[in-house]
Amino acid sequence: MKNQQKNNLRIIISGGGTGGHIFPAIAIANALKRVDENIEILFVGANGRMEMEKVPAAGYDIKGLPITGLQRKLSFKNVILIFKLLASLSKAKRIIRSFKPHAAVGVGGYASGPVLRVAEKKGIPCLIQEQNSFPGVTNKLLAKNAKKICVAYEGMDRFFPKEKIIITGNPVRQDLVNLNDKKEDGLRYFGLAGNKRILLIVGGSLGARTLNESLLENLDELIKNKVQVIWQTGKSYFKSAKDELSKYNTKDVKIFDFIARMDLAYSVADLVVSRAGAITISELCIVRKPAILVPSPNVSEDHQTKNAMALINLNAAMMVSDADAKEKLVGEAIKLIKDDFRLQAYIENISKMAVKNSADIIANEILEMINK
Repeated sequence: MKNQQKNNLRIIISGGGTGGHIFPAIAIANALKRVDENIEILFVGANGRMEMEKVPAAGYDIKGLPITGLQRKLSFKNVILIFKLLASLSKAKRIIRSFKPHAAVGVGGYASGPVLRVAEKKGIPCLIQEQNSFPGVTNKLLAKNAKKICVAYEGMDRFFPKEKIIITGNPVRQDLVNLNDKKEDGLRYFGLAGNKRILLIVGGSLGARTLNESLLENLDELIKNKVQVIWQTGKSYFKSAKDELSKYNTKDVKIFDFIARMDLAYSVADLVVSRAGAITISELCIVRKPAILVPSPNVSEDHQTKNAMALINLNAAMMVSDADAKEKLVGEAIKLIKDDFRLQAYIENISKMAVKNSADIIANEILEMINK
């Protein structure tokens, strides 16, 4: 009887807005499918957000809600939000009534609020996954009625009921778990030399203005110091960065709006410069790469700084503030990428924080929750 029920399991995964929510959600779905390929999974996201493109590309169905985020300043959009929230709750009810899920999983982001709220009221067991060291508003509100709360950091009982918390780490893309023997492929893929240091700069899936401007203003220093660069600009900054790069006669800087093969990028990188999103930090731990973190100042509760400090306190990374980045970032990167002692110390310390099978742990928690 138990096996029969398992073959008919249906699970909703809801949330999104950024790659930091979407990629863990997809990793959890893939882990569930590895346990049992007959499990039916339906994603629910927010219309117009990145998940509506990325989830179908990963092979899963997704429904969209008209939900948007709350404006921090006084805005008429917050009045409209009330109507969008009501419409989203109504659509979430229809989706759940039609799909009849055995469990609902929230990964943070606008859409998970209405979906898990409806699921909880219908007695459907809910699990939330919090990627950050400082939780988002949606997960804080949902925590009271969730059965389980999967987190990546210690000390989360400051925000959530202690008895519900399970430390699982953050799910990362499966192709990052083992980079052994990928370096030669990476050098060929990016057209780089193996006898020069390589700096990887990523501003997240949407790009980061400060990182891009810091690099643009100091490209000549990187070229002069013979540092090779793999640079993900994000779509918005790609053209201006490419135009600026065309002024230099160099093959050492490779520029992309989006890096599809992050496994190969990490495999060749001697140093990574990035924002301090929770998933990026989890990836850095898994791939054991030294990093300079530049927390974004444009996130709620300054949670990227709190994420970064989890590494800084263990001497597992370096941090440069967003305000200081244009003046200091490239200079610090050049110094660090030449300092073998510091690089090795960061590698050893960051590797201690890695949890390699997070998605599988979370998938098992979901199935155990259903069986109970």
